[in-house]
Amino acid sequence: MKVLVIWRLLTVGGVNAGWRNRSIYFKKHGIETEFLYTTDHGGLHIMQDVAKVYLTKDEKKIIKLIKKNNYDAIIVVDTSAAYKWIRKAQFKGPVIIEARTPELIKLTPHLKSFKGIEPELIVVPSNYQKRLVSILTDEIPIQVIYNGVDTSFFRALAPEEMDVSSDPILPDNKKIIGWIGRLDKRKNWQMLIEIAKRMKDYRSDIEIWVIGGAQSVQREEFKAVWEEEQLTDLIKWFPVIPYQQMPHVYAKIRQSGGCTLATTKTESFGNTFIESMICGIPVVASKMMPVTELVIDGVTGRLYRGQNVDDAVNQINNILDDPMNHQEMSLSAIEHVKQNFAIEKVAEEYIQLLKNLGNKNGVMGS
Repeated sequence: MKVLVIWRLLTVGGVNAGWRNRSIYFKKHGIETEFLYTTDHGGLHIMQDVAKVYLTKDEKKIIKLIKKNNYDAIIVVDTSAAYKWIRKAQFKGPVIIEARTPELIKLTPHLKSFKGIEPELIVVPSNYQKRLVSILTDEIPIQVIYNGVDTSFFRALAPEEMDVSSDPILPDNKKIIGWIGRLDKRKNWQMLIEIAKRMKDYRSDIEIWVIGGAQSVQREEFKAVWEEEQLTDLIKWFPVIPYQQMPHVYAKIRQSGGCTLATTKTESFGNTFIESMICGIPVVASKMMPVTELVIDGVTGRLYRGQNVDDAVNQINNILDDPMNHQEMSLSAIEHVKQNFAIEKVAEEYIQLLKNLGNKNGVMGS
């Protein structure tokens, strides 16, 4: 079985991290996954060691590769232009839509018209996203399949397994708060700055690691505020950390007795939450869907109200100041992800979906 995934953006974000994990699992079960992107945002290193990647905007090339490669199914992730390419390539197999953008206004163009293509169904990564998509379409079935995490790659490393010499270096006697993701409006780095200013007034035992943002739209704006507010001693910024290094980053945060913090305003899923938890790190995030589908408040992390800075600071302090509770949360988080978000569990649902569609359309073997 051979599947093509089409998405506009080759990023280091959750969509590609999720698909990396899926494609590794698919391969073990006889499904070959190939990827077509139109724009590179520094994410090639995530995918190139696991699957074939095409990177082009050239319509003729795209139509040719769809025709030539005899795909059994095509999965389109938030890319409205893809429907035209699929139609022009006269592709007869099943087309699945993945709706990942958590903002209605940005999602609408990708679900407004399928340009003559009739998708079999829409796959979404959370019940929150299902609710959002159902506002835009009620004719196509919508199925929730959570993102999965490769628990052999992301796991709680023992101290002797940690790469202690690579950035970020773990300082002595500091508890680390990890903030991971793009520097943009939706990820809400401005709230992180406010939290850092508040905590700097009375804590000298913390360090905040901002991981990512090298190609983000607001990176210069972040850098200016970071320097102006004189937070360069408290917030350490690592714009590029290779994906393969992330288990070591999480291991350092865990060893310090720290947590990860998300200030995001909206998500369709949140890969960094399940990565953090499987590595034994409690998560602090806003009490909203779909975060409440992933993080159990008081058990695998702590959830604060809305975008409330004071409440967020309190929840962080609760975790950092109670080592026994930190340890309990750490173990609960690992177990929670193993049971609900391990790649073998969630990718199996996708495999069954593909096989069922293949049998229905008579284009694949079971």
